[in-house]
Amino acid sequence: MTEDRLALEGQPWAPDFRHGVRMAVHLEIVTVVWMLAEATLAIGAGIAARSVALTAFGLDSVIELLTGGTLLWRLVVELRAADLHRVDRAERRAAWLAAVALLVLCLYVAGTSALSLATRTHPEASLLGIGVAGVALIGMPVLAVRKRHLATLIGSAALRGDAACSVTCAYLAGTTLVGLALNALLGWWWADSAAALVLLYWLGREAREAWHGAREGRHDACCGRLA
Repeated sequence: MTEDRLALEGQPWAPDFRHGVRMAVHLEIVTVVWMLAEATLAIGAGIAARSVALTAFGLDSVIELLTGGTLLWRLVVELRAADLHRVDRAERRAAWLAAVALLVLCLYVAGTSALSLATRTHPEASLLGIGVAGVALIGMPVLAVRKRHLATLIGSAALRGDAACSVTCAYLAGTTLVGLALNALLGWWWADSAAALVLLYWLGREAREAWHGAREGRHDACCGRLA
């Protein structure tokens, strides 16, 4: 925890602080439900359309669902003023799981994209995928702004990291959307795999931050954001 958060917690649960934690819980519930729907739709549409970029976008949402769910658990425990030691141990395990999953996802994207380009795999157009990515591109920045405001209010490095993840999700959605649109409108079959390779830039940053955060016991980085 950060020093400012400890100072806030030392004020016998001031009303503003408690209200901020409650609002953060509500926001994380929205995030978890969103990630669950996004992962289900994106992975299903990606497999149906043989889209590497869309499938990778959905798999990243699964990882966001894992870490977001853990953060939600912590906020609920904190709202009830319960002992956080048990949650701390779960957070460390979740941070390592997220780091390893992101590294595996990077390898999957690199290998599958290269294979698709080499074999000239032509993915089908996916209107559902375009819709999912478009909604995320618009909605994730809105969530990020709200999370940053609440993170400042309650002094939460975890929630600040979660806001950063929402921004990264928007970048992922934008990249995926470009690849899907180029394939659907212009028939550029290679655009999907090219977009997936561009995703590696954002996924690689997430994986690096999550790995360093897990090693150092610092869980406020994107996808390792559970401090």
